[in-house]
Amino acid sequence: MLMIDEAILAKAQIWLNGNYDLDTKNEIENLINNKEYDALSDAFYKDLEFGTGGLRGIMGPGTNRVNKYTIGMATQGLCNHLKNKYGEEKISVAIAHDSRNNSDELSHVTRDVFTANGIKVYFFSEMRPTPQLSYAIRELGCKSGVMLTASHNPKEYNGYKAYGNDGCQVVTPEDVQIIDEVKKIESVDQVKFQGKSDLVEMIDSSFDQKFFDAVLSQCLEKEIVKKQADLKIVFTPIHGTGAVSVPPILKEMGFKNVITVDEQMIPDGNFPTVVYPNPEETEAMTMALNKAKEVDADIVMATDPDADRVGIAVKNDKNEFVLLNGNQTAALIFEYAMASWKRNGKLNGNQYIVKTIVTSYLLDTIADSYGIKCYNTLTGFKHMGTVITRLENIEEFVVGGEESYGYLVGDHARDKDAIVSCCILAEMCAYYKEKGQSMFTALKGIHYQHGLFQEKLISIRKEGKSGADEIRIMMDGFRSNPPKSIAGGEVVRQKDFLEQLDHDLVTGNSSKIDLPVSNVLQFITADGTRVSARPSGTEPKIKFYCSVNKKISEDESYDKAVEQLENKIDTILTDLGIAT
Repeated sequence: MLMIDEAILAKAQIWLNGNYDLDTKNEIENLINNKEYDALSDAFYKDLEFGTGGLRGIMGPGTNRVNKYTIGMATQGLCNHLKNKYGEEKISVAIAHDSRNNSDELSHVTRDVFTANGIKVYFFSEMRPTPQLSYAIRELGCKSGVMLTASHNPKEYNGYKAYGNDGCQVVTPEDVQIIDEVKKIESVDQVKFQGKSDLVEMIDSSFDQKFFDAVLSQCLEKEIVKKQADLKIVFTPIHGTGAVSVPPILKEMGFKNVITVDEQMIPDGNFPTVVYPNPEETEAMTMALNKAKEVDADIVMATDPDADRVGIAVKNDKNEFVLLNGNQTAALIFEYAMASWKRNGKLNGNQYIVKTIVTSYLLDTIADSYGIKCYNTLTGFKHMGTVITRLENIEEFVVGGEESYGYLVGDHARDKDAIVSCCILAEMCAYYKEKGQSMFTALKGIHYQHGLFQEKLISIRKEGKSGADEIRIMMDGFRSNPPKSIAGGEVVRQKDFLEQLDHDLVTGNSSKIDLPVSNVLQFITADGTRVSARPSGTEPKIKFYCSVNKKISEDESYDKAVEQLENKIDTILTDLGIAT
């Protein structure tokens, strides 16, 4: 007999009896009447919380769903927090949204709650990319900002990224403080939904040029573009906000052959031409790759719906298009940026790069070769943005990035920026073409110089309350019974970012990890193999990051060396009992 937890039923009853619209109530009643208890449980078993990417979830009625009430309560909590933090100071915020279903409506709800609380809102009148919102917060002197997006998640999702006055997504303790304020709201009746139009200032398309100018100021080798103006670039925004920014800014740079995938230039929250609007997925790149083959393009680029991530394809030694993963693209961007700084005499020992603990340690090696410091942060670009803010006017930021296809060149924003990334990637492609090289050849050169690094990410999806329980049990198992060896290599270090300790398993000593608490485990072998386990902060997933490496000379077969490392990763996954 199907049963429902009484506590969950009680939470649903509050919505049925409360000040919620009729459509919402009807949806909840249908779940109860049809005994869809799993769906009801998933909708109400917890409240949405800020994770590494803010508030994100499936759209629908319920406390664990994205809807105008959970968005309204989050915004009311953010309003209360801002008033506590800034007191009598004038407070303004900026709001933008992407192309997702309901993003426009939810942005208006967010705007109304802010203005109802006496807070001025700079409101983007049309969809715009996340990095433009980050830039606007600092440019307009706002105390906060909100982006309505679920990034690259499936069409059923939406979300809410909350930003601080530095244009960076809020981090601990501020995110916890906001949640505490939200939890104090016991009824939706405590949310002020009636907006005040006189506190709204619209941001129209004239602001785009300011953002474009800020992005273009980060370009590194502008003269190269003039020489390679006919470079063939295929671009797709996958039905998202990149459509309004990437083609025009590339043309402003001087590129004359920006070829778009027209079917995917249409903003559409149903993402009709792809399964997932995620440039990490091969399937999402299919139409762009077909177009690239048709026109014999030099590079393929695709951005996700809110244009903070970019995936690329380049030609290999056989003149075939290959997709690069986030670590490979990061290696190219980081090497290009640091080499450009060196060529232009800008390195003096005070520069730094920033990356996450699950991003390839090839980047650390490259930085070391240039005498540049590398800061490692927890997963989530907000942690990198915090480093950039903390070191402003102290050390000089060059580039930041993470394996999940997010990069930032220059400090015009405090979040990953696919717009500036597309500009740098196009410029880089032009630079290597001018030298008679391909980007793939350049990547191989990095590996010959610094070592061949091969990474693989395995994401295991676990939906709902039962899935969350499974993920917890998996992490508990790795803590209570950690692996002694991985792929034949002895585990010599175990980093537990939850207890903030780095255990040297050879000496028996432990040292403090100077990063915020996070539920991440990392196992490191004597040969530099790394395996990291991390429950996602924004999706119902547990993620395993595998990284292996070896020295390689130009006399060796590159393809064979790659195959050896891929086989080693497969062995690791088998040893750890992780399904691929």
